[in-house]
Amino acid sequence: MKIENLLRNNIRALKPYKAARHDLNAKGILLDANESPFENGYNRYPDPYQKQLKKTVANLKSVKSEQVFIGNGSDETLDLLIRAFCEPNTDNVIIMPPTYGMYEVLANINAVECIKAPLNKDFSLDAERVLVAVNSRTKIIFICSPNNPTGNSLSDSEINKVLENFNGIVVVDEAYIDFSNAKSTIQLLNKFPNLFVNQTLSKAYAGAGLRLGIGFSSVEIIHVLNTIKPPYNINSLTQSTGIDLLKNESEIQANINLINAEKKRLYAELFKLPFVVEIFPSEANFWLVRFKNAEDIHKSLINNGIITRNRSHELYCENTLRITVGTTEENTQLINCLNQIKITE
Repeated sequence: MKIENLLRNNIRALKPYKAARHDLNAKGILLDANESPFENGYNRYPDPYQKQLKKTVANLKSVKSEQVFIGNGSDETLDLLIRAFCEPNTDNVIIMPPTYGMYEVLANINAVECIKAPLNKDFSLDAERVLVAVNSRTKIIFICSPNNPTGNSLSDSEINKVLENFNGIVVVDEAYIDFSNAKSTIQLLNKFPNLFVNQTLSKAYAGAGLRLGIGFSSVEIIHVLNTIKPPYNINSLTQSTGIDLLKNESEIQANINLINAEKKRLYAELFKLPFVVEIFPSEANFWLVRFKNAEDIHKSLINNGIITRNRSHELYCENTLRITVGTTEENTQLINCLNQIKITE
């Protein structure tokens, strides 16, 4: 498989914008970029290739820096993939509902058809169903694992089937992988040049406000994304703060351990409630919970200042709320509030 053959023609022929100093690796008196000369720590443009941040990520994940892409949040990365490989009004992508809603939104923004190959009713992945949905214009398949909004990890063997039998880009979105015991598909990068693994600092690393998404793939795909991204997509503050977060492994692991412990406590308390019908298996930092009347529960929680996500409109998710695991105090307030709710049968 040649990644170049999957690209849109205009992307293949594109001459990217390049900053003079970075082409020349120049140091000294900087009069090339029309910046302010007055030093305050932020008067210069940031490193467009995020070299130090990528080095930190690469060391942590045991990959080459050239296999790392840094996006302004995962949404920028996913958008760039669609723009690079999907011809508007011609090509299509495949998603597996219920899943992360931005895949479809980004496809629609880029005038790319979004074909749906649903998960099974137990939220497991059926690779054959996905592969049957593929046609000659399918360029990208999006797989979310652990899945959002359901929380479950998808089968490694089924993901492998998709990778082995699809001659396009396979995106495995692992935003919640840090909470899971599942192995990351990063380990498959050297086997599948068409694999793109998406991770983030928004969840386990408590960096949602930074908007810092991290992608892993073949050198060829990373080169494409670096070619078409805005030249300075990651600001200096985000780059330096991201490095600090990634180096603070002990605190991050302690927070993950606390979330997982609270998650178990929350499950036990939710299970006792008479209006809880089902709590779905989860390897993320949330539970998808089916209630007898999710809309009433949702409104009652809002009235008590507690915001959850109503997922009842998603496929197979009727009467469900997605509840993120909070701090010990927040979870206690949630439990107390739920115990006071009276639902009319």
